[in-house]
Amino acid sequence: MDMSDTMRLALPMSLPGLEPGHVWLAGAGPGDPGLLTLLAAKSLSEADVIVHDALVNEDCLRLARTGAVLEYAGKRGGKPSAKQRDISLRLVELAKAGHRVLRLKGGDPFVFGRGGEEALTLIEYGVPFRIVPGITAGIGGLAYAGIPVTHREVNHAVTFLTGHDSSGVVPDRIDWEAIGRGSPVIVMYMAMKHMGQITANLISAGRRPDEAVAFVCNAATPQQSVLETTLGRAEADMIAAGIEPPAIVVIGDVVRLRPSLDWLGALSGRKLMPDPFAVDRKDTA
Repeated sequence: MDMSDTMRLALPMSLPGLEPGHVWLAGAGPGDPGLLTLLAAKSLSEADVIVHDALVNEDCLRLARTGAVLEYAGKRGGKPSAKQRDISLRLVELAKAGHRVLRLKGGDPFVFGRGGEEALTLIEYGVPFRIVPGITAGIGGLAYAGIPVTHREVNHAVTFLTGHDSSGVVPDRIDWEAIGRGSPVIVMYMAMKHMGQITANLISAGRRPDEAVAFVCNAATPQQSVLETTLGRAEADMIAAGIEPPAIVVIGDVVRLRPSLDWLGALSGRKLMPDPFAVDRKDTA
């Protein structure tokens, strides 16, 4: 009995099944296969063809049923990649051939994952589909680094943004001044390539150069690494450390909680520190 057989036996029988001629657009989460949803795990155990992107962990793909065909359709900045329209039409082709098709994406298919574009193509060609949300890296990846996206002492709002648009440049439709003024915590996807321009935009918008920043690379995988720095030093420290994508970048005082909440580090013997905001509360009591 292989892993997919074990997974299939453990899943509730009331969950819907992936049917021939259908496509499921599913999120695989940030890396750890334990973060797959039950529906995503079930689709892996049932799909005839799995069209996956570059950020899907190999451990997740090992849950595919015996005999399933794995098709790589990754899109990585600066590297040869399949065109998005070709990927979408391939899903249509596979479904029209009667296959049970799983389109598996890292994180969540609707968070900077172009799942909406693929779903609209399926609608265009009359292919039935289901959306299976996943844990996006901007939440799950930061949690694995011991950084909460929100904390009552820090923020009541958070902004998620992408560091480049479809043409590969910093999106010109982002209102950096408004985000700089109004968002206490900013979480950025695909931002490393343009980190210098992004940090300059935010500092010009009024952000402090000494504001806490963290890069979480290969989040929720055994290769995870975290670089803590400041907004003013982010680009220089990133280059000096030699870190590479994929990475989530978070800006804001929630980064200060990492020495207290690095639960993965604690499992390896790191001593966790007291609440960094406890002193602030005493000073204002």
